[in-house]
Amino acid sequence: MGVLERDGFPSMGGSRPHPGVNAPSTNTNRRIFPMRWTWPWASRPDGSAARAHEAPAERKDAATGFVALHLAGEASWTRRDYAGLSREGFMRNPVGHRAVRMVAEAAAAVPLLLYEGDAELAAHPLLDLLRRPNPRQQGAAFLEALYGTLLLAGNAYVERVETEGGAREGATGGGSGGGGRELHLLRPDRVTVLCDAAGWPDALEHRVGAARRKIPLGEEGRALHLRLFHPLDDHYGFAPLEAAMTALDTHNAAGRWNKALLDNSARPSGALVYAPKDGGGLTEEQYGRLKAELEDGYSGATRAGRPLLLEGGLDWKAMGLTPKDMDFVEARNGAARDIALAAGVPPMLLGIKGDNTYANYAEANRAFYRLTILPLVGRTLAELTGFLAPSFGGALRLWYDADAVEGLSAERDSLWARVGSADFLSDAEKRQAVGYGGSPDSEEKAGFRADGG
Repeated sequence: MGVLERDGFPSMGGSRPHPGVNAPSTNTNRRIFPMRWTWPWASRPDGSAARAHEAPAERKDAATGFVALHLAGEASWTRRDYAGLSREGFMRNPVGHRAVRMVAEAAAAVPLLLYEGDAELAAHPLLDLLRRPNPRQQGAAFLEALYGTLLLAGNAYVERVETEGGAREGATGGGSGGGGRELHLLRPDRVTVLCDAAGWPDALEHRVGAARRKIPLGEEGRALHLRLFHPLDDHYGFAPLEAAMTALDTHNAAGRWNKALLDNSARPSGALVYAPKDGGGLTEEQYGRLKAELEDGYSGATRAGRPLLLEGGLDWKAMGLTPKDMDFVEARNGAARDIALAAGVPPMLLGIKGDNTYANYAEANRAFYRLTILPLVGRTLAELTGFLAPSFGGALRLWYDADAVEGLSAERDSLWARVGSADFLSDAEKRQAVGYGGSPDSEEKAGFRADGG
């Protein structure tokens, strides 16, 4: 914002013409004065630069005035796309990195079950496919990448490749376990959703360099698009970490500020002002000596905190906020809690201080599985069932085995204790109550763990 003054009368712009511009005016008595701009750093006519403490020479042969410029700095925010979230939220932020890893690894380790109708299947080509989706990945690595992509992009794209003999042409390392089928994840920033004339998604466009290919969606298609809820987009999902972008940028900026403070710890933001009683200024020799003493005696981490010894006429004027003024630690912890909240991880599990929402670590861990992991795994398995089951035939259904999740062992122990003390139930009814077959001779739950357990 610029403020112009002429003879004590300020002008804030508005409908007035800019000084010095021959604009028409309805006031015939109004005079337009040419303004002379004098900058503090401008060179003098003799070629020397003016000092900051020296007042400009008085001139009476032209109109004089001043301009006050008030510049409001704006925050710099990370781009809200997959690359920006991955770089700033996962690769450069320890809280976001750990939160995404915790959710993805815990979800990928949940044991899976396959049902045909009401019967559990211990062996099936669909289970083999999920154990070894492609020659490059085991089941746990594939699912971990899928869940991580959902958290960072809000979208995940799975392509089904039909092969002969279980191995894609040109692939190495052995074939997949799906009997002629493979599953591959596509990077979200390389995929675009294509719509038909009515606006419904019907295909994906995958780009790698200059190459482009179209992959059909739908029941007869070869691709699956998993997306999280987005209130303002019909075709793309909303990434959970995108809701914490302000906290991510704040946390990263605090880390950069702290690093800069360590590198420049003895140079606090401020200025040395020389204002002797008798007037005058520093000579070149005095200026050079003062600058050298400040750099040699107060620069670097080993000299941090040294008191500044000032001679007569010197005064230190602080020009920045101290960490205490900025409430540095609390602001950083608050940003970390927001990041964990957006990812669905209790802050206690990430070691963030000042959060006592849960009574203990076990309660926080149980809430983590019940409120974050199992809902995410359940909706993903439902999507995979609709995508893969028709190609294998039969009424197949994928689901998870909550009884085999270690984080829910306390709930399982409590359930078994209640069922065991129920004398009015028969043994068959008790087995059914805890999720096992009614016959004592029936086998334990089938299925598998994606991590090979």
